[in-house]
Amino acid sequence: MKVAYIFSTQGHTVSYKLGRMILPQLEENRHGVDVVGMFFFEDNNYVLVKGDPIGERLKKQADDKGILLMGCDQCCYEREIADKLMEGVPIGCFPDLYGALSGNPPDQVITL
Repeated sequence: MKVAYIFSTQGHTVSYKLGRMILPQLEENRHGVDVVGMFFFEDNNYVLVKGDPIGERLKKQADDKGILLMGCDQCCYEREIADKLMEGVPIGCFPDLYGALSGNPPDQVITL
């Protein structure tokens, strides 16, 4: 099964759910599904900034496994981080996400 994650909840979503649950499973090849994409809203976009420890680990997995990472364009521009994201991480809105995933669509989308 192929899944895509949308990180929309504020708080410990990225640091805990991604950093301590999903990412270690990806690193150990035991997540149980193929992750095809991750889309980040609001402050969750900070994980995509160059130098973020969780983000750097995530980018390595994304590159190795072909996982799309994308930040919300409005969220990145409002936070003035659009030009600070890791190389190769696009920003966009839902139509951009749909287009980017169209060649490898998920079976399920999970919002955290």
